[in-house]
Amino acid sequence: MVDRAVPNLPSRDFDATTAFYGGFGFEVAHRDDGWLILRRGDLQLEFFPHPELVPEESSFRCTVRVDDLDALYAAIRAAGVDERTTGSPRLHPVRVQPWGQRAGFLIDLDGTQLTIIQNPA
Repeated sequence: MVDRAVPNLPSRDFDATTAFYGGFGFEVAHRDDGWLILRRGDLQLEFFPHPELVPEESSFRCTVRVDDLDALYAAIRAAGVDERTTGSPRLHPVRVQPWGQRAGFLIDLDGTQLTIIQNPA
């Protein structure tokens, strides 16, 4: 196995988190009362219970780097997540960011921001 880091993100409700991320291809790799692991291909997100989290006050975030940003973004859109500037869940469109890479942003049900970045060719 290669070395890697995996984000640990909050979830107010594992069922809701599973359904949300499942809508765009993540599947349960592990679940018990204290931990949830979701995978989509080589991507892995891990969640811990945080039932008292207020999404509008969340400062949780992570970066996801993918080879096909457009495909992931399209899958998220097809799952019903809209592009908008407030509320959660929501998407911010893919564009070249000030740091020079193509990226979009997903704010999930719990207010966590996932910066989704296109891997360099």
